[in-house]
Amino acid sequence: MRSGNPALNENTFLDVGSGQVVSRDPGQVMTLNGTVNKTGLLLLMCVATAAYTWNLYTGPESMGLLMPYLLVGGLGGFIVAIVTVFKKQWAPVTAPLYALLKGLFLGGFSVFFEAKFPGIVMQAVMLTLGVLAALLLAYKSGLIKATENFKLGVVAATGGIFLLYLVNIGMRLFGFEGMGFIHEASTIGIAFSVFVVIIAALNLVLDFDFIESGAEAGAPKYMEWYGAFGLVVTLVWLYLEILRLLAKLQSRD
Repeated sequence: MRSGNPALNENTFLDVGSGQVVSRDPGQVMTLNGTVNKTGLLLLMCVATAAYTWNLYTGPESMGLLMPYLLVGGLGGFIVAIVTVFKKQWAPVTAPLYALLKGLFLGGFSVFFEAKFPGIVMQAVMLTLGVLAALLLAYKSGLIKATENFKLGVVAATGGIFLLYLVNIGMRLFGFEGMGFIHEASTIGIAFSVFVVIIAALNLVLDFDFIESGAEAGAPKYMEWYGAFGLVVTLVWLYLEILRLLAKLQSRD
């Protein structure tokens, strides 16, 4: 089992002591329905805190009020995500905390785009949900199959994108100009964003397959929270990349 999502890797469902997926009582194992329900709950929690920071915006003069929420939500969400990856047994607590913190960040982050491009946030939300529904349907119908080559390609592309982002951040921290195409609305910049959106979307297929594999293998019950957490991580990434792509496209109008 393999996923491009850093929260879901080939060791996720293995027992720490034996290194094998262990059998459990039927009531104590991960199920697809349980994971879906928990994913919905995490998304609701994320939307609730995002709505809170969103409603703090009353005009350009209120932008400063949003910065603490952006910092706490962004940094706090990142730290909680790292903890969850290494301590997946804590997912029933850390996954909801991640959703709440990430919502604070997303609400404030979205406001900046909405202030410049009115209506862009709703477009990004609808496109994200549309991509999720379309890929879930394609996966369940067998139109898209998570073959080993497919997984390897998506994992490699995902790793390359994050490495590129890290290099760009490092260059900016040391005073260099960085890779302008990542943020610019040039033809290359738009093509890059389209590519990243596609890779983020394909990660959903890997996540569906990985969660299904975990349920079939009889992973422990808390892995429902962990599987939901991993799927939300991908959805947040997809939403942010769609938002950035739409902003580039609208800035060229």
